[in-house]
Amino acid sequence: MRIARTTRVLVVFGIILILMITSSLAEGNSSFCDEKCAVRCSKAGRQDRCLKYCGICCDKCQCVPSGTYGNKDECPCYRDMKNSKGGPKCP
Repeated sequence: MRIARTTRVLVVFGIILILMITSSLAEGNSSFCDEKCAVRCSKAGRQDRCLKYCGICCDKCQCVPSGTYGNKDECPCYRDMKNSKGGPKCP
């Protein structure tokens, strides 16, 4: 009975530890995307829309082309993502 309780406590502790580690990794990536997208969208007319789609693309591709426009060959995944109408998804 006592062994089962100890095992349960260790399992719960392990799950909490894994959640904390994955959460910190996700925050690190979010910061990367936030910074890159802020640069990419700095001159956009609709910054809110630009930041939204840039963030989606960055999360999936793990890269954002340099500059505020063009340079999409630096990031093929980012370049090749399409919206529902077949146009480019990423700004």
